[in-house]
This record gives sequence, structure tokens and C-alpha cells, in this order.
Amino acid sequence: MSLMNADNVFLSEFKTLNGMIPFDYFTNKDFEPAIDFGIEKAKAEVQAIVDNPEKPTFDNTIVALERTGEDLNRVINVFYPLLSANADDELMEISQRVSPKLSEYGNFISLHEGLWKRVKYVYENCDKNTLCTEDQMLLEKTYQSFARNGANLEGADREKYRELSTKISQLSLKFGQNVLKELNTYEMWLTADDVDGLPESALQAAKDAAKAKGKEDAYLITLQAPSYSPFMKYSSRRDLREKLYMMYNKRNTQGEYNNLELIKELSFARYEMAKLLGYDNYADYVLRRRMAENVDNVYNLLYQLRDAYTPVLKKDLKELEKFASELEGKKIKLEAWDYSYYYNKLKDSKYALNDELLRPYFELSNVMKGVFGLATRLYGLNFTQNFNAQVFNPEVKAFDVTDNDGNFIGIIYTDFFPRSTKRSGAWMTNFREQRIDAHGNNIRPIVTITMNFTRPTADKPSLLTYSEVETFLHEFGHALHGLLANTRYESLSGTNVYRDFVELPSQFNENYLSQKEFLDSFAKHYITGESMPQELIDKIQASSQFGAAYACIRQLNFGLLDMAWHTITAKVDDPFAFEAEALKTVKIFDVAPGTIISSQFSHIFSGGYAAGYYGYKWAEVLDADAFAKFKEEGIFNAATARSFKENILMKGSTEHPMTLYKRFRGSEPTIDALLARDGIKVSKSKKKSKK
Repeated sequence: MSLMNADNVFLSEFKTLNGMIPFDYFTNKDFEPAIDFGIEKAKAEVQAIVDNPEKPTFDNTIVALERTGEDLNRVINVFYPLLSANADDELMEISQRVSPKLSEYGNFISLHEGLWKRVKYVYENCDKNTLCTEDQMLLEKTYQSFARNGANLEGADREKYRELSTKISQLSLKFGQNVLKELNTYEMWLTADDVDGLPESALQAAKDAAKAKGKEDAYLITLQAPSYSPFMKYSSRRDLREKLYMMYNKRNTQGEYNNLELIKELSFARYEMAKLLGYDNYADYVLRRRMAENVDNVYNLLYQLRDAYTPVLKKDLKELEKFASELEGKKIKLEAWDYSYYYNKLKDSKYALNDELLRPYFELSNVMKGVFGLATRLYGLNFTQNFNAQVFNPEVKAFDVTDNDGNFIGIIYTDFFPRSTKRSGAWMTNFREQRIDAHGNNIRPIVTITMNFTRPTADKPSLLTYSEVETFLHEFGHALHGLLANTRYESLSGTNVYRDFVELPSQFNENYLSQKEFLDSFAKHYITGESMPQELIDKIQASSQFGAAYACIRQLNFGLLDMAWHTITAKVDDPFAFEAEALKTVKIFDVAPGTIISSQFSHIFSGGYAAGYYGYKWAEVLDADAFAKFKEEGIFNAATARSFKENILMKGSTEHPMTLYKRFRGSEPTIDALLARDGIKVSKSKKKSKK
């Protein structure tokens, strides 16, 4: 094995309370030797399975393989979350070096002929009826992971697979790094004459950003969400909205961080891999292990939603354009950079509701109490800040999670604000996943949720928008899926479920934000301490369907674009023309010259959602249907919450997701609840009440 400094903390289990990450005791330089060590040790563990003279069994082959690589997992489970949330140039350079090593290790496992023979023998000869359901799932997942990763390939095809998998890994990594690096290069400097319409919170944030760069009498707008979104929503300067929009949507199309050639190469490499494995295209390959099962089912869902929502969208846009024209006193043809601004104005006109009215009631520490309190009320979880925990950034906080009996459940880190070393967006990930180890110990999970929220200013705390609170609830739903996991095997634990099932717990949580009973628990004015008035709650509920058609069709743009890139059978020549063709039936506005989604579409090119972005809409169908059960029985009904916890949140991938869902809901989901929630179709209960 390669040499590693004996002081490297990744050499053994962390000697900290509950296995918390000892961030103070390693540096970037410790990662690569630890990864090298972990790979070599894992390879030795695999070889020991292969060299076992005993006949292959479920325990000595499948379970033994599941438990290999603990030393490697320990380091990469820290490395990759930091690469997303705290990546300096050194860490990025390390990732470029270790990526091919990890890809080669993956190929060592999946293409190891001796190991494959043992796995295949167990799969074909084991009496599956003697295995419990979870063991059966592990056997099936293990076998499929080999079969779907080239184990049946031979000779030149096997070598071709190795080359393609390495290429895909490197291109995906490069794509994500290009997006992060270029995002931080864009700045729009403004004077006091340029900021008309911006609310005080956005003005102060822009002033603070400029001051941090040494300019006292200026305003700085960036492409980070807490800066970009308010400007597009509130700025009355149409010319500057257009300028910022073009900056945002021309990213990664030229210069050092150009992703256009990269996505052509990456999408075609994925097709070549799928073809090599006997599939028609990459989406066909991916969907065989999804709830959707095949390409036709995905398109059927997306087209059903398109056809249901498009008429409503056309009506809404006609109303919005008329409103904009009346507001400006001249004919306005809506462009993409206009929607957020005029939508907000019309919403305010109709409901007298906007983010600035709500922000004072969404102070971050209160929101945190409310979000954590939701889990307390539904699932009996308690969150206690651990002030002694080491963190990877001073803004990060750690919380011990226990149940009502005082049992330790896990640890959650929260990381709320944007910085140059953090990629945009929001996500949940694991520093450690739940499992039962070889000695019968229940190893509890350590999770982190990462966001890019509005920062506090010199004279105000962090006051969130409604959308930011919704994002918090979303990522916390993922965290609960990880924290409540209670399975035997790590690979089946928590969020290790089918990609189009993983968004159910997160999107389910979002439903609570429009519920008075939940808002009453935390939405307090940050100065007066008064609860959000009934009038505002009524407006939130009344406006909840406003803009739903636009939001849906926008999501369908992403879903259809993803499917287009992953059903190709030839290399794309012109990404701009390709994207335009893919989106022609869901196009909302004319495409501005030079703008493109694909070059910055991190979810599908570097974020694990390739041929899976439709899963957000799939999960919306599930979450609307699931929450309909809560509304029928009480949104805090203890029995309903217990059923959701025990059948969804705790089970991971120990059974097929549809089996788990039907056990909770009593039937398969339909789109009816989603259409009713969005006001696209009147629910059956409302129809009855009108008679």
C-alpha cells in the first residue's frame, strides 16, 4: 500500500464524539494520500473475497463486498461535500488528480472478472426465498451494478468501457468546475442612479458587496442567487435586467470556461457507453432502474403536464403582458428578463403580497426553529446545537439530533450563505451514511444541508424570502430522509433510492409553508416578535396558485432538454439549434441570441441527474398526492406522520419505491392532486361541495 502520514486522521475511524468530522485536524494535502491509501486497501479487501476458497454465498460475497472500502468512503465522504461547498483552487486541482484514480477503482470493481463470477454465481444459485426483503434488494442491486457497468463485456469492449467511464467522470468534473469558476467572474457595478425599484434589503446587500471590494459609493450585483434574483424581480431598469439576464444565460459559452464542446463530448460518450451495454440510448439505460422505467413513460408524464398547463400559461401571459403595457403606458412585448419583474408587480397588485412584506417574518434563526420544529412535531426529533463541534467554515453550525426518548439519531450541519468557494444552488449530502456494521452497531448518519441565502447586513439579520424558506424546507426533507434511515446496508440507506423517488421527502416538506398552523409556529416579526397576521397568511394561500403554470412549463423545459441530450444517437453538432428544437413545444419567450441553458445545466452534466431531471415533476405528483392524505387526515396527524416516517423516510431502498408508497398511501399516485393544488383542475372534493 502507498505510504500515508500516520497522523492523517483519515487513517482510522474519527476519534470524536459520535464520529463528528475533525475538520481542525486535516488540510487539503491529507486528501490525496488518504484516497490513494483507501483505494489500495479496498482493492485488497475485494481481492480477499475473490480468493476465498469457499463456495460463493450471500454472506461471504455480497455482504462482504458491501462492507469493503470503509477507509476510502471515510475520506471521499468528506472530500466531495467540501469540493461543492468550500472548494479553493488547491482542492479543485486535487479533484482533477483523484477523479481518474477513483474512476479506475470503480472499473476495477465492476470489471473484475473473478468478483463478477462470484456475484453472478450467488445471484443465479441462491435461494432468494431464504433471504429477507432487504437482503433480496441488496443482491439485486449488487448484481445489477455489475451487469450495468460492463461486467458482461469482453476484450476490446471491456477496454472501451473503461475508457468511456473515465472520460465521462473527467468531463463531468470539468463541467461543474467551469460553471463555478465562471459564475464568480461576473459583476455588474452600479451607481445610485441605477438601482431604482430595489428594496432596502437588496440595496444594502449590494452596497455591502461593493464595500467588501473597496468601493464605498457603489452597488455590486453578481450572479449569485441572493443578488441576481432580487434584481430581476424588483429593478425598474429594463435595460439592466436585460444586461444581467444576458450575463447569466450566456455563461460558459466562450473563453477559458467554455462548456459547449464539453457537453457535446459528454453526451455522446454517455450514448456510446449505453450502446456498448446494449441500450438504445443513455436515457434507456438510466430509466431501467427508475420508477418511470422507460423513456415513453417519462415523455408521457411531461406531455400530460404540458398539455394541461400550457392553456393556463397562455392565458396568464396574455394577462401579464396587458398589465405590463398598462403599467408602462405603452405596448410591452414580454421578454424573458421581464417575467419576474412584472409577475411580482401583478401579484402585488392582485394580492398586495411581495417578498418585502414577508421578509420581516422570516428571520433565519426563527425559520430554523420552525423547520426543525416541523420534524419535532411530525417525527419526534429534537435538535441541539453543538457549540464544541469543529466546522469547515465559521458560518457553519452543527446540531445533535435525538428522539423524544433521548436516543442519538444523527448530526446535521447547516451552511446557509453564498461564498466564492461554494457552488450555486442548494443541496443536501452526507458526511456519513447510516448502516449496521459487522459488529451489529447502528452507525448513525451525519448530514449537511447547504444553501445560498440572503446574508445579514450591517443593520439587519438574515431575512429570507418566501422562496428561500421553501428551499430550506426542501433540503431539510432530504436531510430527514438521511437522518431517519434505519437499514442494515449503507448502499440501501437514506437517500440511496431511485432518483425519481429521492425528491418525494424534500418536496413533501414544501407543502407546509402555506399552512397557517405551521406558519403560526415560527413566522414572527424580527423586531416586534408579533406572529404573521392572518391577513398575510390569507394572501399567501390565495396567491399560492398564481404563476403555477409558468413554474411548471419552466420545469418542463429542463426536463425535456435533459431527455433530448440523453436520447441522442449521434453527436450533437450545434448545441444552440439542438436546444431550440428540444424546447420548441414548451418555449415561453423568444430565445435571446447567444443564450443557452445547456452550457450551465449542472444538474444533468455534473450533478447526477442525467436522464433524471423529470424526477422533480414526477416527485411533485407524488408529494401532492401524499400531502393530500395529510390534508384529509390532519396535517399533523400522528398516525399519518408515523406511517410516512416508517414507510418512506426510514426505509431507504430496502423495497421497491412504489411498494413503499402504496403502503403509505394505499394506492398508486395520479396527477389529480397536483392539478388541483395548482388550480389547473378543480379537485373532486371541491366539485362535490359546489353541488
